[in-house]
Amino acid sequence: MSNSAPAAVATNDTLPGRVGNLTPEQQHALDEFKELIKAEGVFVPERHDDHYVLRFLRARKFHLGNTHKMFIDCENWRKELGVDALMDTFVFEEEDAVRKCYPRYYHNIDKAGRPIYIEHIGAIDIKTLFKITDEDRMTKQHVLSYEKLIRDRMPACSKLAGRHIEQCCTILDLKGVSLRQFANAFGFIKRTSAIAQNYYPEMMGKMYVINAPMMFTSVWGMVKPLLDEVTVKKIVILGSNYQAVLLSDIDADKLPKTLGGDCTCAELGGDCQKGEPGPWKDSRYNKSVAA
Repeated sequence: MSNSAPAAVATNDTLPGRVGNLTPEQQHALDEFKELIKAEGVFVPERHDDHYVLRFLRARKFHLGNTHKMFIDCENWRKELGVDALMDTFVFEEEDAVRKCYPRYYHNIDKAGRPIYIEHIGAIDIKTLFKITDEDRMTKQHVLSYEKLIRDRMPACSKLAGRHIEQCCTILDLKGVSLRQFANAFGFIKRTSAIAQNYYPEMMGKMYVINAPMMFTSVWGMVKPLLDEVTVKKIVILGSNYQAVLLSDIDADKLPKTLGGDCTCAELGGDCQKGEPGPWKDSRYNKSVAA
């Protein structure tokens, strides 16, 4: 009879490689990696919980050497950019003006309890954007958005769902996009994609690319090599008839009317983008919101 421990059984639909659904080998890798970073003095208890560490392990298929490099690269990057201080020191005063030429926002949750993140790529005016702000400030704002996602949005979604939520449902709207327009924005999109993949791994649960024009095939060929194969499998490319697919994963009252849902954020002044409704705005789920 084998003395090896049985593989963990998934509970509450926990996906493989997560807390509550680890094989003995994966659990051993997690324990060994945590001991390693503790011995090196880079372990930060309040930030490096098992959920966080497992995202890096999954991103590198539980290979300890590759995970270690990714993890240390991330920690060094955080120190160089001063990420931990951004929440308290960085103020993006140009936010409203930037949204007009680069519309992107969080808006409620999908049926899986994940925050919905929306970008209207076709509305990006990169020339106007960098007259209002600069790339350094945009990068810091982008990073700050991820930090708020981890510190505020995800915990609120987890509390509402009664289980750990650590991934997003992303909608990229290409309505009105041109190849020239995308080419102008490609450099910035490439850099922000690298930040997501290298320093915030395993946080995309699903991505819908909607209103994709015919020329998107060539553009997708440019973007695809920037992403790993696991990420590519999470991406769904849709044309203009996308509403039924979105509504299969998102309740109509959680989806902006401009994207085929029912929400107009009337209670927030009729601006879904500016209001950013969700459990993170509810004091029952987010302790940082005033009751």
